[in-house]
Amino acid sequence: MPEVGPPHTPPYPVVVEGSLDGRLSRWLWLVKWVLVIPHVIVLAFLWIAFFFVTVVAFFAILFTTRYPRGIFEFNLGVIRWTWRVGFYSYSALGTDRYPPFTLGEVPDYPATVRVEYPEQLSRGLVLVKWWLLAIPQYFVVSVFSGGWGGGPGLVGLLVLFAGVSLAFRDSYPGGIFDFVMGMNRWSLRVLAYAALMRDEYPPFRLDLGPRDPGAPATVTEPSP
Repeated sequence: MPEVGPPHTPPYPVVVEGSLDGRLSRWLWLVKWVLVIPHVIVLAFLWIAFFFVTVVAFFAILFTTRYPRGIFEFNLGVIRWTWRVGFYSYSALGTDRYPPFTLGEVPDYPATVRVEYPEQLSRGLVLVKWWLLAIPQYFVVSVFSGGWGGGPGLVGLLVLFAGVSLAFRDSYPGGIFDFVMGMNRWSLRVLAYAALMRDEYPPFRLDLGPRDPGAPATVTEPSP
């Protein structure tokens, strides 16, 4: 079973945070799949670019041990944008604030990702970490996302339950939100590792809650 992180967990260099809105619409979640279509179209092209520039980064690391800074910032921007859209929609339903169309950091948006830029990366690890070493992590993440069986996964099921709770009880169960955040945090750590952005192996640890353990508070609480 995954370990649930204690209150003082050593920080990991991929920080994923999300602040649950104090007041969410009862019914908006039913149509968010339509509202995010423009984002999905743009992100489809961005993820194609993400793949190709990551291949470039692979060879750069192999020959120089450095991740090109411009590629790093672009890939981080794609991950950041994807997380904002997921947090708004069906990876969390954590906010009704429409996500901005930007690769840049938006400090006052209630969902954020930060990845510390590595000054040097291992030539040896770059050959194996994104496939061989990450295989156990892929199995865990597939349970969260439903990637292997084609189903909604744990995240999808819990978010659906949260949506139903919003509709009928006008509340988002806090325990479910914390668990959903933990699974998203784990998945995004694995994504950054597989994209060669860090050499530190993602911990097999479910860090629950809106704030990333050991990281400074950076998510701005939404105004009522």
